[in-house]
Order: sequence, then C-alpha cells, then structure tokens
Amino acid sequence: MKHRSILAVLLLIVLALTAVPSASAAISVDSSALRNAVTVGAITDHLQAFQTIADTNGGERASGTPGYDASVAYVKSKLQGAGYTVTLQPFQFPFFRELTPAVLQQTAPNATSYVYGEDFFTMDYSGSGDVTADVQAVDLLLPPTGGSTSGCEASDFAGFTAGNIALIQRGTCNFSVKAQNAQTAGATGVIIFNEGNTDARKPLFGGTLGGPGITIPVVSASFALGTELNSLLGSGLRLRLKTDTISTIATTNNVIAETSGRGDRVVVVGAHLDSETGTAALNDNGSGSATILEIALQMKRLGIQPVNKARFIWFAAEENGLLGSEYYVSTLSTRDIKNIAVNLNIDMIASSNYVRFVYDGNGSNTAVAGPNGSKVVEDVFRDYFGGQNLATDPSGLTGSSDYAPFMDVGIPIGGVFAGAGDSKTPEQAAVYGGTAGLPYDECYHQPCDNFAHVTQPSNQTVLDQLSDGTAHAVLSFAMTTSAVNGTDKGKGSGQYKNLFEYDGPLAQR
Repeated sequence: MKHRSILAVLLLIVLALTAVPSASAAISVDSSALRNAVTVGAITDHLQAFQTIADTNGGERASGTPGYDASVAYVKSKLQGAGYTVTLQPFQFPFFRELTPAVLQQTAPNATSYVYGEDFFTMDYSGSGDVTADVQAVDLLLPPTGGSTSGCEASDFAGFTAGNIALIQRGTCNFSVKAQNAQTAGATGVIIFNEGNTDARKPLFGGTLGGPGITIPVVSASFALGTELNSLLGSGLRLRLKTDTISTIATTNNVIAETSGRGDRVVVVGAHLDSETGTAALNDNGSGSATILEIALQMKRLGIQPVNKARFIWFAAEENGLLGSEYYVSTLSTRDIKNIAVNLNIDMIASSNYVRFVYDGNGSNTAVAGPNGSKVVEDVFRDYFGGQNLATDPSGLTGSSDYAPFMDVGIPIGGVFAGAGDSKTPEQAAVYGGTAGLPYDECYHQPCDNFAHVTQPSNQTVLDQLSDGTAHAVLSFAMTTSAVNGTDKGKGSGQYKNLFEYDGPLAQR
C-alpha cells in the first residue's frame, strides 16, 4: 500500500470515526500507515535480540532469571529511546528451578538405581538435599480402594522416627500438606507414590508443593515403585534420595509504557515477555512481545496522537500462572478498571503450522463468552482480516493467557493467536495449508522455539499477517470516539490470588 502523510491519515481517521454511531458497530480507521511501518523485518530484529539474550543467559528468558531481566532492559531501552516514559512494576512470586536431575537409589537390602522420569520425578518446590536413610511407611491404604489419607494428618506420623525417609501414598489432600507434615515430624525426605486404585492412578505423575517452604527432598513415584519399596520395608530398606533445586521467593517486573490520550478510555495492549524454562521462547511469546514493541515504537515515530491512551504492557511470569497480569489487575482501583476500555492480548502469533485464530468474544462458536463489549473487539479483528481476504477461526476463551484477569473484572478482551500444542484439523489444513494431525507449533514449550524456528517461511507469513491485524486493532481502539461497553457490568475490583498458596490440579490428590 502507498504511504500517506500523517496529516492525511489522521484526517481520514477523523472522517471515518464520525460515521461510527456506537460501540456495537464496526470501528473503522485507515491503519495503512501504521501497518506499513510495522514490518515483519523489524519485529524479527527484536526476536534476534531476544535470542541473543537467551544465548548469553543459559538458553532462556524465564521470570526470575537473568535472561528475563535482560529482556526487560532491552524493551525498556527501546521504549525510552523512542520517547516513552517506562514504568517497571515489581512483584514477588514463587520461583522454582531444578538444577540437576534427582537421584533415587536403593542401598539396602540391594543396590538398585531407579530411573528419573520413569520411576520417580522431583516435585515442584521440593527442597534440596542429599540423604541416605531408612524408609518408613505412613498410613498406607493397600490394597488401594481409593480415598487414601496417607500423610494428610499430623497424627499419621505418630511414632515416626526422625531422620527417616517418609513413604506416602497419593490420596485425598494436597501434596504440600503431606510434605509439611512429614517435615514437621523430622523426615529427611519424602516419596509420594501414586494411589493405585485405578489405571489412571498408577503411572508416574508430576505435582507441585505450591510454593517455597519445604526444605527436604520430595519426589513423586509410580504406584509400582511405591509398592515395591513398601514390600522391602521388613528387609532393612535404605535409600539414597538427592535433589538439587532452587525454591525461593523471587522478584520480577511488568514493563509499562503508554501514549498520550484520554485516560478514561484506555486501550491495554498486552503480551507476556517471559519464557518457559529451558527455551528462548521466540514464538511463545517473543512474537507477541516484539510485535507490540514495534507498534509502540512506530506510533511514536509516525507522530500519532491517539484519542485514547494506548497502554502497552509486557507481563512477567505468565508461564508461572498468569502472575504478572493478575498482579497488574489486582493493583487497579474500581475507577481504574472502569477506565480501561479494552484489553488486547497478543500471545503466540508466529506458529509454523498456523491457523489465524481470533478470540471468540461473544462465545458464538465456543463455550465461553467474554465480557460485554468483547464482540466488538472480535469484529474489529475479523473485519480487518476479511478485508484482506484472509480466513480466520474462532479461538475459545479458555483463560490460558493474560487476558483472563481482565476478563474476570469485566473488561472487554480480544486478540489473535496462531496456535500452540493442539493438533491442526483436516478442515483447517484445507483452508490454511500446513499438515493436519500435527501441532500448530511443534516447538511449543520446547528448546527448538528459537530464532531458526520463527524465521521459517510459514512462521514469518503468519507473523506478518497477525502483526498487521494487531496494529490495525490497536489504532482502531486508540482512535475511536465510541465507548466499548464492558466494565460497567464488571466486578469492579481486582481478583488477585495468593501466589504462594497454589491449589490447582498439580497440587492435589
């Protein structure tokens, strides 16, 4: 498309907006100048910078690590160089890292080494230690009939010999309760084996203790290993249990920068800046972070003066459970919440086996509807892609990304997404190309989510398309003179969960 002068572009925007009578109608702006300025090449340059940061910081950019701090510094520097005032919003969160694989060995009555990842696994937030000790069973329910309360009560440890390793059965209470009771009773380590009452409760499983506090080694085990160890208790069973972990409270930062404009109709444009552990995470979510960074930079370069504030936020600790966005929303007053017109969430927009997903704002094709006004956001994205002759599919509001805390307080939400670990359908392959039956992104949460991955032709194609759609939506909501009805029906207060008392499925039963 041709470039136009900024004055001409703004005149066209004003003329277009005067024809929009209400938020229920499609919002129309000429976003061509911004879209032309936000190039996939410039976005890819940011991705290269994120890769370099990961390469020099242990291969990752996870919150609580030097790689994340360096990513924050990069984004901050670019924004300040463009003239933005940048705010870092610190918060604390539970940080866990396994430094080396755990060891579990039988030293008596036999010499046996068990296989990490097959027989046993370190529980998240396990303490660190290397102990060799006798093993003592704690209120096991064998044969298993379901409903085991092993280790759930302090009284289960009556007569427990301090210094022993506790052998505990999975059951009806959180793993943290079992581990804490064992630690209080003087156990030097804990093995929690699967309950065994159904086929699903027999294999090795993963779990979390929910946060720091347990200082002794804690591992999970299969039902088969648990019963094997129990059968050896009368033969002088002695084990070596070693874990090498960091389990602590860390501080991390959200990064916030905003344009000028009306403060009572703010457009929050969000992407999470952190990676999963062990990966540079250039699609998830370097792609979203780099895209909104380039949009922010180009809005400054073009001299765009929005009607409404565009507030760009790079969230921390999304991979730890949406913690950065939850913290941000928790700091908002009732008035702050009502002043946010919309949240646009940009997460994973450079998947290789992609689909152009748009969040299903009104739940017309999926199970959950967003807050009042979310259909307007969906329409802005879908109308844009339709105008480009690009097909889209609806994406369900599963609450798995940073829009969820905004949605919880009634703020209209929307965004685009190229797909993660689920498999592409034959119908989608017929529309978008690619391969049915394979994940939308074969490198999702894998070490291969790197620069070589996101610079493949298919990744670059969808990144170009979805970054253009994002630029269009940002400008549309930044320039509209219509309200987007949503927060008047919201809860009116933040809903910030206690980050240090996780009670999700990995912590239970």
